[in-house]
Amino acid sequence: QGQLVDSGGGLVQAGGSLRLSCAASGRTFSSYAMGWFRRSPGKAREFVASISWSGGSTYYTDSVKGRFSISRDNAKNTVYLQMNSLKPEDTAVYYCAAVSTCTYCSGSYYLDYEFDYWGQGTQVTVSS
Repeated sequence: QGQLVDSGGGLVQAGGSLRLSCAASGRTFSSYAMGWFRRSPGKAREFVASISWSGGSTYYTDSVKGRFSISRDNAKNTVYLQMNSLKPEDTAVYYCAAVSTCTYCSGSYYLDYEFDYWGQGTQVTVSS
């Protein structure tokens, strides 16, 4: 039980912004670290950002640092990814994910096998 539903993707011009949302249902994800990954055509899925259960720690892949911001609202069981200054190379399907194997853990998570709940993905297309 429990699922993640990604939303907020779309088509945007380079330099624009989007905010992705990941709504959790069926169980409480507030005690889990959460993350965002993406997969571009012809490429492997890659880590984008993650956030600790409390929101006190965040981690980003180098290519999005300073442009993307991950946050969470545990009262709403929702995680967000604010994406600014978007580039064509950010075009991908974005997936949110959760680490349910450890509750209230403070470690950093960025390897996809550490995440065991996944959303269905939302397409982000950035035109040049």
